[in-house]
Amino acid sequence: MSKPMTKTQLVAAVADAMGGDRKTAGAALDAIAEVIAREVAAGGTITLPGVGKIACKARPERLVRNPATGEMVTKPADKQVKIAVAKALKDSVNA
Repeated sequence: MSKPMTKTQLVAAVADAMGGDRKTAGAALDAIAEVIAREVAAGGTITLPGVGKIACKARPERLVRNPATGEMVTKPADKQVKIAVAKALKDSVNA
């Protein structure tokens, strides 16, 4: 398996695809990440066409087992980020 793409490599690839400079591509990437984080933290859903859907799901308080001791403990309610991959991306990967 190959190494994951770093942010620097992603910014360079976006700049090449846009035909622009790396500074603009980096600013655009940072702005997109900020908007996604803000919307998902507020409980919303973001759809990235051709990529997928990012949503926040609330999980209730529940009992979990401590694997070291076997003791059952109560885990407080929290939020979990879910990502559903778009069919178009799945199809392009499997083509």
